[in-house]
Amino acid sequence: MVVTARSSALPGAVSPLDPLGDPFLPTRFALPARPSTFLRRERLVKHLDQALGTPLTVVNGAAGAGKTLLVADWAAALGRPVAWLTLDAAFEGQGTFWAHLLQSLRTSGVPVTGEIGFPAADHVGHTLLTRLAAQLGGGDQTVTVVLDEYDRLASSAVSEQLAFVLHHARPRLRLVLISRTEPLLPLHRYRAAGEITEIRDAELAFTADEAVALLDLHGLHLSAEAASALVDRTRGWAAGLRLCALAAQHSPDPEVYLKEFEAGHSTVADFLLAEVLKRQPPRTQDLLLRVSVLERFCADLADALTERTDAGSLLAGLHRANAFVEDLGRGWYRLHPLFREILRTHLRERSPGLEPELHRRAARWLRRFGSLAEMLAHGAAAEDWEFTARALIDDLAIGQLFTSLCSDDQADPFTACTAAGTTSPATHLVHAARDLSRRDLDRGTAHLHEAEEQFTAGRSGSPAAHLSCALLEAVAARQAGSPDRAEQAASTARAVQHEIPAHLLEQHPELPALLLVHVGAARLWAGRFDEARAALTEVAGDPHGPLTAVPREQALGHLALMDYLDGWPNRAERNARAAVAETEQFSLPQPPGSGLGQLVLAAVAVDRNDLGRAQALLEEVPDPATPDPVTAAGRSIATARLLLARGRARAALAAVEPGVEADVTSPWAEREAALIVSAARLAEGRPDAAAEALRQVPDEQATCAVGAARAQLAAGDRPGALHVLDGIAGGTRAGPAVRVRAKLVRAQAAHTEGDVVAARRLLGEALGEARRERLRRPFLEAGPWIRPYLSSSSLRHLADDWLTPAREARAGLQQTPDESTAVLVERLSGREHDVLQRLAQMMSTEEIAADLYVSVNTVKTHLKSVYRKLAVNRRHDAVRRARALRLL
Repeated sequence: MVVTARSSALPGAVSPLDPLGDPFLPTRFALPARPSTFLRRERLVKHLDQALGTPLTVVNGAAGAGKTLLVADWAAALGRPVAWLTLDAAFEGQGTFWAHLLQSLRTSGVPVTGEIGFPAADHVGHTLLTRLAAQLGGGDQTVTVVLDEYDRLASSAVSEQLAFVLHHARPRLRLVLISRTEPLLPLHRYRAAGEITEIRDAELAFTADEAVALLDLHGLHLSAEAASALVDRTRGWAAGLRLCALAAQHSPDPEVYLKEFEAGHSTVADFLLAEVLKRQPPRTQDLLLRVSVLERFCADLADALTERTDAGSLLAGLHRANAFVEDLGRGWYRLHPLFREILRTHLRERSPGLEPELHRRAARWLRRFGSLAEMLAHGAAAEDWEFTARALIDDLAIGQLFTSLCSDDQADPFTACTAAGTTSPATHLVHAARDLSRRDLDRGTAHLHEAEEQFTAGRSGSPAAHLSCALLEAVAARQAGSPDRAEQAASTARAVQHEIPAHLLEQHPELPALLLVHVGAARLWAGRFDEARAALTEVAGDPHGPLTAVPREQALGHLALMDYLDGWPNRAERNARAAVAETEQFSLPQPPGSGLGQLVLAAVAVDRNDLGRAQALLEEVPDPATPDPVTAAGRSIATARLLLARGRARAALAAVEPGVEADVTSPWAEREAALIVSAARLAEGRPDAAAEALRQVPDEQATCAVGAARAQLAAGDRPGALHVLDGIAGGTRAGPAVRVRAKLVRAQAAHTEGDVVAARRLLGEALGEARRERLRRPFLEAGPWIRPYLSSSSLRHLADDWLTPAREARAGLQQTPDESTAVLVERLSGREHDVLQRLAQMMSTEEIAADLYVSVNTVKTHLKSVYRKLAVNRRHDAVRRARALRLL
């Protein structure tokens, strides 16, 4: 039984008024009426029937997806009480919500007594919630409560209270939430317990067969092919399908009509213009035609296009009348895309030449009040290149071509600028930024020098123009590997920065952050680690959220590389993970050639002998045709070390061949290349050649000294090896990875001398330090002499579980048949492997998310993918299968 709203409260209601003293509106408690052309979709109804067996049901989808009518139709046929409540913006306080929910229950015939109490406007007592849960849970019949437009309820306190009542009213309460967004409830708990039914946007979309049935209800009989094309056109969106069906009803041949409609010129335009546009007053028609050039608009922006002041009231009226004007909230609107397309066509026919002027007005308004991306789009559409370029420069927004606007879609409009013959300093700077963002150093530098020459010739630029020029010089310096040029750019920036209005610098923190990143990267390339760390650390700690996410990601990646080069793998991993998390957290586009953090993670994975993960990480990072020198060297190092670990010495030598030209030589890049060459020669059994590869590198570098000592020891020169190690300066920045390798060389030297006690002591020290960093590779590279020591009783406890198999494995415990024959069909991504590692550490989903700097939903997505690839359904099984596959 379903009892809809009545005009007055039932007996037992405490008050016919809400907490604010206003009468309850019956429409909030009534099931929405279904139109005669409504299509009941059995697959969704069957899915909703699962709600009868779960406490919570969530129907989540975009506006116009058909959520409300679907649930209303299902509820009407349910055959038992359904309390329906449609929420709106008036539900501001806790008391308002609970008063309406109690009234909804009473309206539907649920016996809710007055003993429960009545909530205050701004507070709901725990006693009321407890009594309500007790009455609902102790009743004779199951009650279904439907909350429509739940996304309008932004109160987390109400969500917590609702979760409390839902939990304690079991098993008699079923809650159905209809929402455009994810409800503020602990959904992960319900999912883990199998106590939730979910219908989402993709499932709400119409299939081709359903579209055929819907069109039949509208009196339209189309072929399967035509219906499928319509579904593709609307992406199965319920409102879009009904709109097309409504328009096609007036055509004698709907199938031909819909084909014409897809082509953009058909009688559907006549229908919409006649039925919607021409029924409006002239001022409203003019407003609709003008705002058709906009993706979205507010009243003030619309006024700028009409040069009137009445857009606010007109837009509100159009929205109330469902005249294809959608309310986006916060005073912003948009036209239905089909209606907008027709209006733009009509605008061009009715007022030729007006469209560019409208774009020009929109660009000027958006420059003052709107978003940069929209301003650029409208400036380009108006072909007002000089204004658009000046806006980017004078508003200090040029840096966004390297961050949130670094995609080609935003830079492409300026391609037509050159053809138009616009060659002002501002347009040259924009061209330079566009080219440099694409790693086209030659063209970018040419435009940059042209702008500088025009400044020198007397066309003096604003302080913002000179600061923008300094940023671009720093970008070019980084890409060219020219630290002196970068320092000159930094000096220029410091000289002009005080002339920039403070509000501009506050609005665009990405520009100084980018400048520091590029200068820091150039210093890093030159081997000036302390100076580079100072600049990069300042950016890494920037608090400006998404505005500086890209420079923060790059700064953290470069810091991670320095940590790795200094021999601190754990520290490098933390910074690299933070770098990767920055752009994932804010979903920002990646500039070409980024991914240094992932390259460092790959190098660390090699040191830990996690070669599969290292390979996956390298494959995830795109390899641009012209990377900057630091990134190119980082990729070269990680790739070569992986190849060495796999026994491919020749391929490793090829990987460290110089691939990027730079203005200056990087000392650390040369050092790392020499170390890889030396290791490759050792792997080939050529210790003399290994030692020769390192003779040109200064001995004060601890990493090279250790490599040289290892080569000399392999050549039989034990005193020479120890002498090199003794020469390592005590104040070097060498980290655990370097110290572990040094101790292993000393241990091997003691072993060759027959000093077992010293060898065991040195190995113990190396194992203790390596265990904290999970450094496995140095022990595998040490050679067969080390194995008896590691299996000895005195050292076994230091190597068990992380370096050598556990005691149980050595005792001969058998794997299950499934584990022993496990095969990984699809390789895990680097991030999936990160999640899997933390799964093995018994971390919760929330703890994994916090550790990886990502959202809980992102972790859940990775978990689902891991389970699929490992062919398991549970956490424990995933860990067991991963160990069988040697992924852990």
